[in-house]
Amino acid sequence: MKIKSKILIIAGSDSSGGAGIQADIKTATCLGSFAMTAITAVTVQNTKGVKSVVPIVPNEIYNQIIYTVKDIQPDAVKIGMLHSSQVINKVILSLKKIKTKKIILDPVMVAKGGAKLISDEAIKLMKKKLLKKVFLITPNIPEAEILTGVKINSKEDMIFAANKLIEAGAANILIKGGHLNSKKVHDIYVNKREIKIFNSKRIKTLNTHGTGCTLSTAITSFFSCGKDLKKSCELGIKYVNSAILTNPKFGKGNGPINHLNSIELNRNYK
Repeated sequence: MKIKSKILIIAGSDSSGGAGIQADIKTATCLGSFAMTAITAVTVQNTKGVKSVVPIVPNEIYNQIIYTVKDIQPDAVKIGMLHSSQVINKVILSLKKIKTKKIILDPVMVAKGGAKLISDEAIKLMKKKLLKKVFLITPNIPEAEILTGVKINSKEDMIFAANKLIEAGAANILIKGGHLNSKKVHDIYVNKREIKIFNSKRIKTLNTHGTGCTLSTAITSFFSCGKDLKKSCELGIKYVNSAILTNPKFGKGNGPINHLNSIELNRNYK
């Protein structure tokens, strides 16, 4: 497989390998993108939960971004875990110096096991300043509820919350419907011009660790390669569903998904 694009990923590390930067790099690589990274925090975790979060100094996050981009210009940027207002301010400052407008934000707020990964002050700043600077935001339902104050119990609530985010300055929104109590999973893409509902079969499994990180990076990879945004969302959802369906059943808690589901081993390595 030839490398099709270059993406910069700004996110936290997951020591268990299922989410965060580790999932991002696997996803980008498996979909043909070259992944560069700026690590925002180091987490100590496994499939059962997060033990601790060690933040990286905000100025060093800024330096990672700027020094990398000075050498290799990314075709797109994916932003994940931003745990403090100081980090968000530094990321916003760095984005002003990156030429690409293809910026996708996954507003990581709570780990799969329930641990909070961002401060309340940072959430307010994200909504006030960062939403306006990205091309797509990909919250799950709990994250969309936090960002909008809307209680989501239906597809209609998801669309209403998405429109609230548009009012706050977001250009495009993909609200992920995995937390909704429904037979199918409804992921809803909304902007000022259209609403598109992606319907997927619900796969019954506990092994969904890292699906949010994986989806946003998959979308970034497809988008960076020249696909339009809606098609990138569609293909990203298909990739994640296949990764869930073929999960390796690792760990004793919420296990990882199979990022390698898109890879066929070259005959030279068999």
